[in-house]
Amino acid sequence: MRLRGSVSFVFIFSLRTNHALFGWNSVNAFSGPMLQILDRLQAFGEFDIVHFGDKVILEEPIERWPVCDCLIAFYSTGYPLNKAEAYAALRKPFLVNELGQQHLLHDRRAVYERLERFGIAVPKYALVNREYPNQELDYFVEEEDFVEVRGNRFWKPFVEKPVHGDDHSIMIYYPSSAGGGMKELFRKVGNRSSEFHPEVRRVRREGSYIYEEFMPTGGTDVKVYTVGPEYAHAEARKSPVVDGVVMRNPDGKEVRYPVLLTPMEKEMAREVCIAFRQAVCGFDLLRCEGRSYVCDVNGWSFVKNSYKYYDDAACVLRKMFLEAKAPYLSSTIHQIYLGSGDRTPKQKVKLKVTEEKLLNLMLKYNGGRPRAETKLKSAVQLQDLLDATRILVPRTRPGRESDSEAEDVEHAEKLRQVKAVLEEGGHFSGIYRKVQLKPLKWVKVAKDNGEEEERPVEALMILKYGGVLTHAGRKQAEELGRYFRNNMYPGEGTGLLRLHSTYRHDLKIYSSDEGRVQMSAAAFAKGLLDLEGQLTPILVSLVSKDSSMLDGLENASTKMEEAKARLNEIITSGAKTVHNNDQPEKPWMVKLTKKVTEQVRLLAKDEIEELAKTSPYDLIPPYDQAKALGKTNIDVDRIAAGLPCGSEGFLLMFARWRKLERDLYNERKERFDIKQIPDVYDSCKYDLLHNAHLNLKGLDELFKVAQLLADGVIPNEYGINPWQKLKIGSKIAPRLLGKILIDLRNTREEALSVAELRSNQDNNSAIQNNGREDTDYHSKSQSKVEYTRKGGCTGEKSMDQDEDDDKETKYRLDPKYANVKTPERHVRTRLYFTSESHIHSLMNVLRYCNLDESLQGEASLVSDNALERLCRTKELDYMSYIVLRLFEDTEVALEDPKRFRIEMTFSRGADLSPLEGNDSEAASLHQEHTLPIMGPERLQEVGSHLTLEMMEKMIRPFAMPAEDFPPPTIPQGFSGYFSKSAAVLERLVNLWPFNKHRNTNSE
Repeated sequence: MRLRGSVSFVFIFSLRTNHALFGWNSVNAFSGPMLQILDRLQAFGEFDIVHFGDKVILEEPIERWPVCDCLIAFYSTGYPLNKAEAYAALRKPFLVNELGQQHLLHDRRAVYERLERFGIAVPKYALVNREYPNQELDYFVEEEDFVEVRGNRFWKPFVEKPVHGDDHSIMIYYPSSAGGGMKELFRKVGNRSSEFHPEVRRVRREGSYIYEEFMPTGGTDVKVYTVGPEYAHAEARKSPVVDGVVMRNPDGKEVRYPVLLTPMEKEMAREVCIAFRQAVCGFDLLRCEGRSYVCDVNGWSFVKNSYKYYDDAACVLRKMFLEAKAPYLSSTIHQIYLGSGDRTPKQKVKLKVTEEKLLNLMLKYNGGRPRAETKLKSAVQLQDLLDATRILVPRTRPGRESDSEAEDVEHAEKLRQVKAVLEEGGHFSGIYRKVQLKPLKWVKVAKDNGEEEERPVEALMILKYGGVLTHAGRKQAEELGRYFRNNMYPGEGTGLLRLHSTYRHDLKIYSSDEGRVQMSAAAFAKGLLDLEGQLTPILVSLVSKDSSMLDGLENASTKMEEAKARLNEIITSGAKTVHNNDQPEKPWMVKLTKKVTEQVRLLAKDEIEELAKTSPYDLIPPYDQAKALGKTNIDVDRIAAGLPCGSEGFLLMFARWRKLERDLYNERKERFDIKQIPDVYDSCKYDLLHNAHLNLKGLDELFKVAQLLADGVIPNEYGINPWQKLKIGSKIAPRLLGKILIDLRNTREEALSVAELRSNQDNNSAIQNNGREDTDYHSKSQSKVEYTRKGGCTGEKSMDQDEDDDKETKYRLDPKYANVKTPERHVRTRLYFTSESHIHSLMNVLRYCNLDESLQGEASLVSDNALERLCRTKELDYMSYIVLRLFEDTEVALEDPKRFRIEMTFSRGADLSPLEGNDSEAASLHQEHTLPIMGPERLQEVGSHLTLEMMEKMIRPFAMPAEDFPPPTIPQGFSGYFSKSAAVLERLVNLWPFNKHRNTNSE
């Protein structure tokens, strides 16, 4: 029995001349892959294999080691590299992996330097070298969201790697805007390969590290295995960056799938092999933004559980040995548009400030420009604001300030609210809260040198907060992701996971920049791909933020104001009738709002008194934002204690209702503001769902009134009649509509290209000799497949402007190795998480596009029955969605428009009242605070056939032209990949498999 890390040799002797192969580390020397390859080499009848153990290697001098002609030696614990080098210098065997270069593999700095020297693309990185632990370095700076090394700034997320190649404790640090925290990657322990630490924000200082740019790879890692410079095998696996759970098959092996390398990646594999002079070599490849980068070189590595690879490796090694010592012996798409999950009410506080501390804070963060506004989002900026507010907030209760002006009292209340928001739990995150400071008034002040300068004396502070994804919202998003996985894709529940793992699922997730929308997207991805762990790593790895998805509202502002003015006229005229009625059917909305607000004020009384006693200098630690982001369940202790659900305290709850009461109805002007109706409805629904245990009297009645009014206001804000809805929708969502057309066109072009190639391959196979397999021909034809697929989308230049175009057709499953029944099955998914306004706008364009003058005479894309259902649909609630599915009928001719058809479905989301449901549903609702999501409804009649051609015709008049989309960006540094110097090219020529007569250990 040998301990892990012990040493052993394996020899191979030729029948004609003395050939030998040996390697050490008994674990690897007699591992499954090694034995498989040795058996195949021996089967050729040209080699003898002799094994001798640790005693000879460790105790015998090299002169007494057996003489061999071919040698394999690779590193492991206890590996006597210097002794092996001395033996190689003495006997001069053929070295499959050269020994001197293996020293480089122990130092990541040397690895990156070598890669760059040979022009191989690596991530952007910087080195921090320390001579002793915790050494302070003048060239290293760490701030909240970045580190700076010699002037090179690395924004979070970034990667921190120890310089020692055998230290596998790699850290990824996440930005505060995504919740912060750190994920540690490590060698697999059981079913774990990483661990998320939400509390860790500072980088390590006890050693030397490499800092490099984090590269989002879509949740997949690629490992490449070379056997000589002309052979490379690649496998994909789930990246440990996502959730750290190792996917294993029934035999306990990690699930990996062979994938095809692009021609460029094959060249990179060849150059890695040559640069390190390691014939059998494994390295890690990152595929990001359509480009590939090498991030680690491991040295000796074999593929596991691939008999085709064992055959190939044995053949390649045999050829190497014989050439070296006996040359005479040689011879389809889903597009889904979703809203966010259940959230806390969105809120806003506006106040004019003249305090010098706040004005100085504005100047600090706007570069000292007196007329420039500033936005405070980061934790450092908001902590500065909190410190200033703590000093400014009056220590006495507002009710006791009888000699104060009403405006001063209101100003003090708002400052107190700002302080409470900054101190309250769950909101201390840039993705959920921001502050704007806009200067309003200025004065001229004299400087010391006699000159005058402008100084702001008054500014408008706007604090936006709330809209936090609740535990219920996260659960809704995850469950919807699981539903999609099990019901929207071919095969059973595991079908999508297998498609995704085998590069047959092309998935991209986009989100607007609102925090709740980003987190909804991450939670949905977690359910869709069956991931585990915290949302922050999933968000950074899989979700692309696209702030432009919320653009367009300003284009429709005039039309929307017209619609709101008409709505205000209709509702307020009706309100007067109700108000003048002696016995109205329902209590009036304003009175009910006042009733609820007064109850919350009484609940907040103790909290307000406690705040009045608190010294402004008492530091209250900010709530751990990472814990808020990671909440999956109800805080039972808060509920049992009679506190509001989530992180909202009574003070903020009172501020929320107090603001609604004031804004809904101006008593002095006797004027209603219908824009507040959706906010009242939102707050009612939230408190009925999450704070029912507070037993607020009149809340259920207020909800019923607010719901009736909101049903009239919300859908009609985007147009009162169909024509107006179409006009407003086309102004809000042209970019989204343009992206739909690009996605559909790219999918069709790729499908047609693959179909043509399959037809050509079938024709070629019919005339080929069935008894002969030409490996070179297969490899060349495979390259042609990749190039043709890439070129197949270039039929129309306008569709090539998609920023994903060049990278969507590269990464594919290798059907030769994969043991997959349907390698031709390919699914493309595009998920767009956006705002309610864009969901309404997209739906309005889909159902009313035929009203446009250019499309007169065309039928609606939506059936009559679906139009009626949509007219009855008053609300698109949390997690509402629209699904467009493109199907290809491969039995139909390529040129026939019926080959591609569109199927459209939609869901109203969690469109249920907290007051509705049977007893079991009500019990579940009160226990989990979660409303179920309504199932999908068809927008077409069963059996109808909407062709892609017709879909394009109907949407194109309202979509942003493809040429208006920004061109794809090329990562910095990659252009140099193609421009190697003459010196580098000369080194490539002179290196391995090199001159056979030169010293194998020389550089």
